[in-house]
Amino acid sequence: MVTFRKILVPVDFSPHSDEALRVARELAKVFDASLTLINVFSPPIYPMPEGAFMVMPNAYAEAVAASTKHLDVIAAGVRAAGTAVETTVREGIPFREIVAYARTAGSDLIVMGTHGRSGIKHALLGSVAEKVVRKAPCAVLTVRLSGHTFEHP
Repeated sequence: MVTFRKILVPVDFSPHSDEALRVARELAKVFDASLTLINVFSPPIYPMPEGAFMVMPNAYAEAVAASTKHLDVIAAGVRAAGTAVETTVREGIPFREIVAYARTAGSDLIVMGTHGRSGIKHALLGSVAEKVVRKAPCAVLTVRLSGHTFEHP
């Protein structure tokens, strides 16, 4: 039988990741697994007249603090339901950071929401879930919101 002990849940604070977390919590109960919630953000950058970009130190610290605070609130709810949970905030390209963390932490499963974009939205915005599925060192379960309808490109 397949068993999962360490489940990684990428959280972007959308209804899609809320649904993935709901599924991950159920799986954690079944397998007596721990959860790790990960949020990956891109630092706020500001264009400069010379064509360069600058990251403001206070904006970076504020982004980390906001992500940490949101994850802590979510984690408190998970703990209250009796599931072991950790949190981590990373900076960078979401799919790369998720895959790297899963590899380093020895995650058995990644449970993540998918926005289900297709057509031009998919081409322009890409799909973090699709890239994680292709590159992850472990199994990946993608979760859609109920009531999602397929948009033919």
